[in-house]
Amino acid sequence: MILIENTVISDDIADKFFVCNLDKCKGACCVEGDLGAPLEADELHILQRIYPKVKPYLSPEGIAAIEKQGLYEPDGEGGFVTTTVGGRECVFATWNDKGILKCGIEDAYNDGKVDWKKPISCHLYPIRVTKYDQYHALNYDRWPICSPACGLGKELNVPVYKFVREALIRAYGEAWYAELVAEIEGTTNDEQ
Repeated sequence: MILIENTVISDDIADKFFVCNLDKCKGACCVEGDLGAPLEADELHILQRIYPKVKPYLSPEGIAAIEKQGLYEPDGEGGFVTTTVGGRECVFATWNDKGILKCGIEDAYNDGKVDWKKPISCHLYPIRVTKYDQYHALNYDRWPICSPACGLGKELNVPVYKFVREALIRAYGEAWYAELVAEIEGTTNDEQ
């Protein structure tokens, strides 16, 4: 376990390997599971603000679900998640010509149409954050659909913390990430 400021980080984030392998999984994380992507409270307003610019990137089914149910829905535990199409894929997910699910929000971001990449829970994946009153617990989420990502990460020698570098900096800042790297790589160097 690694402790930095108000975060408790699982050793798996340093020790496990991960690189999304969309050719193998086809973006299954956007469609599998019980609910849509978990959302932070401030992200609800961001979704409302950017929706008009993201809408052209979405599927007709996603747009119809948003118009009927809204951009997000309660998760049953006091939080919110993105709405899904028929209890399946996220309303922001779109299929490309290779049958791979991509994020319409991220596509709009990459095209310079919006200033927000995607929900932080998606950006951080495979890290899941549980927020407590005094600290955040960062854990590696093991999911069978991500087995190809684990294999590719191991092949390329990319640990989880490096794969999600940009998202961790977005969530916790450059100084926090630098401390994480020093903690992990310092421990690794001592063991060699």
